[in-house]
Amino acid sequence: MATTSLADSDPFVDPVNTASDRVYTEAWTLPVGKTFAMRTSQDERRAIAVAFYLPVRCFDAKSPPQIEADPFPEAKTTQAIPFFNILWAELSDFDITVQYAKLTAKNVVRVASVNYLVEKPQRSYARSWVAKLLDRAYGESQRKKRIKVLINPFGGSGSAQKWYLRDIEPIFAAARCEIDVERTLYQGHAVEIAEKLDIEAYDVIASCSGDGLPHEVFNGLGKKPDATKALSKVAVVQLPCGTGNAMSWNLNGTGSTSMAALCVVKGIRTPLDLTSITQGDRRTLSFLSQSLGIVAEVDLGTEHLRWMGSARFTYGFLVRVLRKTVYPCDLWVKIDIPTKGAIREHYRNELTNHALVEERRDSDDGESPGLPELQYGSITSSLPSTFTSIPSSKVGNFYAGNMALMAPGANFFPATLPSDGHLDLITVGGDISRHSAIQCFLAVEKGGFFDLPQVNYRKISGYRIIPREQKGGYISIDGERVPFEGFQAEVHRGLGTVLSKTGHLYEADGVVPKSG
Repeated sequence: MATTSLADSDPFVDPVNTASDRVYTEAWTLPVGKTFAMRTSQDERRAIAVAFYLPVRCFDAKSPPQIEADPFPEAKTTQAIPFFNILWAELSDFDITVQYAKLTAKNVVRVASVNYLVEKPQRSYARSWVAKLLDRAYGESQRKKRIKVLINPFGGSGSAQKWYLRDIEPIFAAARCEIDVERTLYQGHAVEIAEKLDIEAYDVIASCSGDGLPHEVFNGLGKKPDATKALSKVAVVQLPCGTGNAMSWNLNGTGSTSMAALCVVKGIRTPLDLTSITQGDRRTLSFLSQSLGIVAEVDLGTEHLRWMGSARFTYGFLVRVLRKTVYPCDLWVKIDIPTKGAIREHYRNELTNHALVEERRDSDDGESPGLPELQYGSITSSLPSTFTSIPSSKVGNFYAGNMALMAPGANFFPATLPSDGHLDLITVGGDISRHSAIQCFLAVEKGGFFDLPQVNYRKISGYRIIPREQKGGYISIDGERVPFEGFQAEVHRGLGTVLSKTGHLYEADGVVPKSG
């Protein structure tokens, strides 16, 4: 019976012949040049890559490198590279090159490379080594993504173009992504671009902007004749170049343009719930949030105070708290999970859910024309019998969220999940004491907001809200102002697609079931 050597079955093992040799050349080692070797580890638990007497070792950033006793103590490892940061590796006629994203400052990465000579006898082995390295570096993520880049030249105080060229494009290029760049010229331009996009030519639409451009892109894809297929096929991502970058914070865990670019390169396709908003005879899609009350007022009602920076939100909040402003409305909700305890359990179950991507979408063949049919009708339809009336004569804050973080440190919706088929709804009375209102405000950043007794938190799949007793006010959909009139919302499970680090969770602290 023929035997297969470890080297034959695993190209990360040196082709050695003696037991004594194997002591010094464990798995995943590639000799380069005359004095060095590049080595990665097979330890799946630690998932690290290390090297004896070598200049480079790669590892999973979740676990620090752990090196066993080095049989060559006089030879030092000079560099460590997380697998996540490896952009590309290739073998040319005489050498091997590994390009990676090097941390050069806090939350800043730049493209760097290591290059070593490969001796002729090692070339066949090196070719397999490179293939295995890329497999480990990319995992579930698609390589060589085809990216349509949209740049809002007015985003980030006009710096989006500069940030793209300096921070983003070099990373995409090093990762061998195909890039097609277009600049938006006016509000709504991204809707037109996405509506006309050839979805067979691109894998990703990346918006160098705030949250406004992704909102336009989703709605542009939603206007296509094959909207369901388009929203499933093309991932929408944000490269944070605006004043509001909630999408990047939730999916990438960063507001850094260069780090976000790396996250897009390594991002895993993730279904995202989208919400249909019907208002009058209009139907639009929301990916982030909807609000009426103090949050909408503080955001949209302080636009004239942008010169204050983030302090404008604190100022706007305090002014309205001191006035004890209420926002009366009629509210009906399709409640799915009514209690915080049940919501915690729902979230806990998702932590270990490794369902395939397509299992996280509503059942649909993707070939039906346009957007999914509205199960609850529109704002002009009769009220659905499954909707429950919620007393709302003294609402202080109505806030529905599809993502956890509305801004850095503002974790309003810690129980949200990308594709669980629910919106998370917060309602807080406007008649609570000023002390309680300030306690709510502080708890958002410090944690504990979810557990406050004055915060009503439910998981829902639809609602209808109609303002009353007010001639004018603010309603925010994904941070954009819409007419101050009634609207209806309905969730579509997994209708959209984004890229994330995990494929099923946000980069925010979630709710954890309490012990006992």
